[in-house]
Amino acid sequence: MGLHFLSFDYSEDEEGRASWDAVASVPAARLPELLHEIVGLLAWAHAEFGALQGPAEDGGLWDYDLQYEREGHPLQTLLYDITSAQLRPAPLALPGERVGLTLALSGGPEFADAFDARYGAA
Repeated sequence: MGLHFLSFDYSEDEEGRASWDAVASVPAARLPELLHEIVGLLAWAHAEFGALQGPAEDGGLWDYDLQYEREGHPLQTLLYDITSAQLRPAPLALPGERVGLTLALSGGPEFADAFDARYGAA
């Protein structure tokens, strides 16, 4: 599966934990496409490694942070709802607005290998 909106910057710490950071800015009309890409990525991560999600210091194999910003509105954290396969709260934008989303992923070597095999983003 190729990524069209998310272009990740990759880094790795001395313990081998990988981090991927992406920023996407789109007009409101393209927001559904961007959300579809993010939901697909998070659905994959949850299907493959979901039970092991959480901060590394708590024993998590992988984790993510997703932020959404509309012009003139405060930054908002979004969470992936496994049951509905949607982001919560649902991001909204008015016609003519630009919106930005930032996605930060982190994971250990097993997650990094699977992520690279799936998305080629390492």
